[in-house]
Amino acid sequence: MRYSLGIDIGGTNIAAGVVDENYRIISEYKVKTHSDRSYDLVLDDIVLAGKTAVANAGMTMQDIDRAGLGCPGTCNLNTGIVEYANNLGWHNVPLVSYINKAFGIPVFFENDANAAALGEYAAGAAKDAKSAIVITIGTGLGAGIIIDGKLFSGSNYAGAEIGHTVINVDGEQCTCGRKGCFEAYCSVPALIRSTKQAIEKYPDTMMKEISEKAGKVSGRTAFAAAKQGDKAGKEVVDTFIKNLSCGIINTINVFQPDVFCIGGGVSNEGDYLLNPLKEKINSEVYSKNSIHNTKIVLCQLGNKSGIIGASLLGS
Repeated sequence: MRYSLGIDIGGTNIAAGVVDENYRIISEYKVKTHSDRSYDLVLDDIVLAGKTAVANAGMTMQDIDRAGLGCPGTCNLNTGIVEYANNLGWHNVPLVSYINKAFGIPVFFENDANAAALGEYAAGAAKDAKSAIVITIGTGLGAGIIIDGKLFSGSNYAGAEIGHTVINVDGEQCTCGRKGCFEAYCSVPALIRSTKQAIEKYPDTMMKEISEKAGKVSGRTAFAAAKQGDKAGKEVVDTFIKNLSCGIINTINVFQPDVFCIGGGVSNEGDYLLNPLKEKINSEVYSKNSIHNTKIVLCQLGNKSGIIGASLLGS
């Protein structure tokens, strides 16, 4: 049996796992990203996560064939440099050379959403599809596009940034510098922002009680209230789904993939999210009268897709 190391670098967490040939994660380790620190400190924690995951598997780096890194932003595959990652505040970070020196094994990297898409394509909801798009709703809104079995990343490795297409001209400010981006309305921070605004507007909403009991407002707050019949919570959820459907419809109209997968923490809402979302998409997408409409599904691998996909890099 051969093993590889997959590391999923997110805006909130760094998750590492040792993965076998059958896409099974046999050990894991996770640390907080704390992206407000200088990048070298974050890189040290990436090394820590990887080495700890290997140790937890009862192995050493000599037992690992290669390491794959899924990282937010523009990952130049020729230079091994993260040229820009807005949610990490990174510019021209020499990620691959740093990790390669620390691990002493071949290291490969890819945009984190692309890595997650590879995971779902190999072992999850996009398995057996010819073309697929996977979005991950988290600190940002990442996307991976697979066409004829190959990742699409554009001529400069910055392709598939669906989160930075605009769904509301001159709308909310996005961390990328533009206004009205898909990510600015449908990332978890955007959902939290909308929930907080609704709590201020409707002080009697159940969202206030739910968030106070939890100690914070989260991406689950509005959904939890809406499920209990709270009018303000339902308003937040309905608006979120409306914006999410807009971005997805735009993307389907361009690529018309076999399957469109939705992942990230929000996907844990299951059919409560998926059913109204599918209804709206299927009523508005350009291909609505086609017998080969894109299948809208939730990701199957959860937060494991990034680790599994990263572990496949370089294979």
